[in-house]
Amino acid sequence: MTKPRILFFGYSEVGYACLSLLLERGDNVVALITHEDNPNEKIWFKTPAVAAHEKNIPVFTPENVNTPEWRERIAALKPDLILSVYYRHMIGTKILALPPLGAFNMHGSLLPKYRGRAPINWAVLQGEPRIGMTLHRMVKDPDAGAVVDQDGVEIGPRDTAEQAFRKVLPCARQVLGRQIDALLAGTAKETPQDESQVTYFTGRKPEDGRILWNQTSRQIFNLIRAVTDPYPGAFTDVSDARLMVWWAETDSPATKGSQGKPGEILSVNPLVVATTDGALELTKTEWRGSSAPALRVGQVL
Repeated sequence: MTKPRILFFGYSEVGYACLSLLLERGDNVVALITHEDNPNEKIWFKTPAVAAHEKNIPVFTPENVNTPEWRERIAALKPDLILSVYYRHMIGTKILALPPLGAFNMHGSLLPKYRGRAPINWAVLQGEPRIGMTLHRMVKDPDAGAVVDQDGVEIGPRDTAEQAFRKVLPCARQVLGRQIDALLAGTAKETPQDESQVTYFTGRKPEDGRILWNQTSRQIFNLIRAVTDPYPGAFTDVSDARLMVWWAETDSPATKGSQGKPGEILSVNPLVVATTDGALELTKTEWRGSSAPALRVGQVL
């Protein structure tokens, strides 16, 4: 009996982990559709292309899968099941309708919370104590389809987005491992999402790392840990130079009892800046742009 034909759309290390699971099981993956690595992006993660090449799985990197040409090419692959894991582009409904067993996506949040892009970064920024992975049916709207399964982990209040990602990564493989046989048999149970609980967040750009000093110390600290390396980082501009803030402390000896106008430099060594409810000690910084300007106590960023 011929095994069902799986067409895998994916990227990132979550895509690598899930595709590796299918290949280890001996599932019939007919092709991988993925992305070319962006030369302007720090590639700090494994990608599914590595796993596909090891098993001689065809790899395609179309800029747009929804063109008539690519719809025809995908139809010619005769997929019985489509799986999407961290694929960054929307897949049109004409493609989603092709496989008789349906099309399913692995999303990096506990849906219906954090639909949209960069869910782990957003969850860290919002101070969430728990994050997860959700397998759901793909429909026209992003991340809106019925849930098949999900699993989550606790994260700490000082975890960076990368640390949170590493903690939640195994959940994707666990969820897919629990459900893949049911998906291939067409018997997976699905639960509609509670629309009253939906939150949606858009993709993040480097400019979104700008520090707003009129926020609380905890809000700014959460931004810093959500976008610190390997992500583009949080920053504040001083004249023509940009001060990247890779780490900070909300509760250090230097911040005790510190008060001032939001953005006011309270100390230069160590560098302490006032927030709306206290201060932050900026413990790991980097100047970019023109030469580093001289900072002075009382200066407002």
